[in-house]
Amino acid sequence: MTRGLDLSIIVPVYNEEKNLRQLYEEITAAGKKLNRTYEIILVDDGSRDGSLAVLRAIQASDARVRIFRLRKNFGQTAALSAGFDNARGEIIVTLDSDLENDPNDIGLLVQKIEEGYDLVSGWRKKRWKRHFFTRRLPSLTANWLISRITKVHLRDYGCTLKAFRREVIKNIHLYGEMHRFIPAIAATIGVSIAEVPVNFRPRIHGKSKYGFSRSIRVFLDLLTVKFLLNYATRPLQIFGLMGLISGAAGLVIGLILSYQRLVLKVGIGNRPLLLLAILLLVVGFQFVTMGLLGEIMVRTYHEAVEKHIYVVREVIESPSSETE
Repeated sequence: MTRGLDLSIIVPVYNEEKNLRQLYEEITAAGKKLNRTYEIILVDDGSRDGSLAVLRAIQASDARVRIFRLRKNFGQTAALSAGFDNARGEIIVTLDSDLENDPNDIGLLVQKIEEGYDLVSGWRKKRWKRHFFTRRLPSLTANWLISRITKVHLRDYGCTLKAFRREVIKNIHLYGEMHRFIPAIAATIGVSIAEVPVNFRPRIHGKSKYGFSRSIRVFLDLLTVKFLLNYATRPLQIFGLMGLISGAAGLVIGLILSYQRLVLKVGIGNRPLLLLAILLLVVGFQFVTMGLLGEIMVRTYHEAVEKHIYVVREVIESPSSETE
């Protein structure tokens, strides 16, 4: 397989027939300014319009274009993951196919990478200025919430225009709607992250793929990311804590009821608190058990696939040690 490319530009495509030709022309124009070797990876995520025909025509005229056609619409995360798995460039850039991202901004991201950053994310600073309450305010709220929960502070998690060092993205595995959380996931392996303002252009052709249902999925994935960031390698600390709290509450209620029954001679057989105490004790035991099982699964996973709990950035040693 060909190596030595400077840049891989990954574009997920789903029903964007009218945008693809202009997008390709803008990417190639931006590529000329970069003065670098590059490839364009177009991932057809099960398009149902004429997108594939346009992609084939583009590829036939440019050997730098590679097309990966998925068997059905798996979603943007899966399409980006397919691009990451097949990218050959040292720097990997992602952008949307709807022309909202400006390919001329690719140079800004690459320049920032060369300053020493591992991941650079675009910030659509002037997005939705005229739709403050319906678009901008919900976006600001969502980005604030994600930043607070993940502890990785970005102003635009939803911007697909990003640049990564190859070694960073190859250590990240995606599923669900996780692509927007790549900076937060990457932060777990100690990468340096920057955010730069980029141009935002309203969609001209087609319609947005985003809706309320996707917002729900994103929120659920945010909970998953929070768990993965904090407890993926130590599940007992979260489940055990919940179990201890539940068990302690059940024990306190049980002691109070025991005092009432044994000392005060008050009947407790028909009191809902008795059932609650038993339930809390059982639930507490189950949570602790889940935590222990989680610890066993984590250990089995890491040992079975020989996956380390660390990531080496570079190795520095004297030349003499290499020959010993």
